Amino acid sequence: MKYAGEPTELVIGDRNVVHEFCTFNLGTVQDQGVTRIGSDNWIMAYVHIAHDVRLGDRTVLANNATLAGHVQVGDWAVVGGLTGVHQFVKIGAHAMIGFQAHVAQDVPPFITVDGNPLTARAVNVVGLRRRDFSAERISVIKQMHKLLYRSSMTLEQAVAAIGALKTPQDDGADIDLMLNFLDAATRGIVR
Repeated sequence: MKYAGEPTELVIGDRNVVHEFCTFNLGTVQDQGVTRIGSDNWIMAYVHIAHDVRLGDRTVLANNATLAGHVQVGDWAVVGGLTGVHQFVKIGAHAMIGFQAHVAQDVPPFITVDGNPLTARAVNVVGLRRRDFSAERISVIKQMHKLLYRSSMTLEQAVAAIGALKTPQDDGADIDLMLNFLDAATRGIVR
């Protein structure tokens, strides 16, 4: 509805598997003018990718997953079948969204969510193990999950506690990924 012939783009990376009856839309000048789909994604039947979506690499979008405009999906994320994602939502890397979810808030990295209303359930341990995350890395991610979802801390307190998890032995990349995501969250996070 916003498109009026402006020079906008749809950029699709390499080695994506796209199944039947999918719709991908051009970007709009109200954003950056580009809808960008990364590489090595598995996009199943009837998936809808609206304008200005940023889809990372190695994601899975199950049948009838629907991404509204301006949605951002991190690398390795999984979006379950019949799931609707509200406009401007961010889904973190390695997150997993269960079947038939209604996603109206940002989903932090590494977290598994499902239900309606959407609820954070656990760490996406199966996905992380499939990607050869070490037991030590998964342990730190579980600690972040516990601080965000299983403590009585406010979000601000949990963010500070997550930052304190950094150690000289750990490069802190997973912690930085989480902290950067939480800092950039604009719709509030699923809590």
